[in-house]
Amino acid sequence: MSHVPHELHEEFPEAAAALTHLKSNDAHFAKLSDAYHELNREIHRIETDIQPASDEALETLKKQRLALKDEIAGLIKAAEVTGS
Repeated sequence: MSHVPHELHEEFPEAAAALTHLKSNDAHFAKLSDAYHELNREIHRIETDIQPASDEALETLKKQRLALKDEIAGLIKAAEVTGS
């Protein structure tokens, strides 16, 4: 499979250490990260015509990905502020 854009390490390159720490030490973050990863892969499959979907369905998935990304960004910011 070709490169999948929008992976978390690409979306938050400055937060590589926080991503690794949170995924290993925060079960909620790990769950969000896994959900983001699965959703991102599904979007990629649709965009590359591997998996069929309507434009509306794709748009809904992209909105879900954005909501997850926003929540993840908040957790990263909180971790960086507290130093954990």
